[in-house]
Amino acid sequence: MAEDLKINATLKKDKYAELFPQVKALLEGENDLVANMANICSALKYGMDFFWVGFYLVKGNELVLGPFQGTVACTRIAKGKGVCGAAWQKNEILIVDDVEKFPGHIACSALSKSEIVLPIYNSKKEIIAILDVDSDSFASFDKTDEEWLKKIAELL
Repeated sequence: MAEDLKINATLKKDKYAELFPQVKALLEGENDLVANMANICSALKYGMDFFWVGFYLVKGNELVLGPFQGTVACTRIAKGKGVCGAAWQKNEILIVDDVEKFPGHIACSALSKSEIVLPIYNSKKEIIAILDVDSDSFASFDKTDEEWLKKIAELL
């Protein structure tokens, strides 16, 4: 079944408001985590026009690249390393306005300028993955992104 996203809004909060029910419908009835992550990546990349969107899956003591949309990416990230590893270690959402100023930033792409990173939880409230969204512009992410990306992540 083919799906087309319809986003007519121009304001960020309105784009998310249009995108959210479409993502929810896209995931409805599908319980495969990887398939749902893949569709979320595509919906966010093309619906919100982000530079890069992807998931890193917790595998032992590192994050391993999962479904993504965008340029090639780092395959493995240690706990506490880079923005993704820091979000995992701290168990919190991180918004970074300038990735070059983040201590220990891992440069998967020189074109990435800012990012937001969110832990993804299972039903036991354990972190199972990290959602990483990058922009090729500085200071692209704010509380609006945090609020809506958290809602989208909770659909998993």
